[in-house]
Amino acid sequence: MRDLHEWIGWALIVVNAAAGVWASLAHRFPALRGRPLWGVVIVGQLLAFASAFSGVVLVGEDGVELDQFHALYGFSAIIAVGILYSYRTSPFMRGKEHLLYGLGSLFIMGLGIRNLFLG
Repeated sequence: MRDLHEWIGWALIVVNAAAGVWASLAHRFPALRGRPLWGVVIVGQLLAFASAFSGVVLVGEDGVELDQFHALYGFSAIIAVGILYSYRTSPFMRGKEHLLYGLGSLFIMGLGIRNLFLG
């Protein structure tokens, strides 16, 4: 389970990095917009939930101790997904959705990197 959790963590970092750069560029270059972009964003966000779920299962195993900061950063990624989702239809974000998800995905990537090198 530890290997699976680490693999999901790496996938979270890579997919959210790709989504963040792509969405940020799509804010400036409309030709980059479309369904494939949103598919990558969704996969990146689902990986935050997969990482948290696999982490909970891993901690449930005997002899596995959880670092408090690891849990904080892991669950902060889920909270970030919720915040991004709630702001997507906000009037002041109209026309800036790609920028919102670009920066948000890069933030989630950063949480993943921080978590990977905690311990």
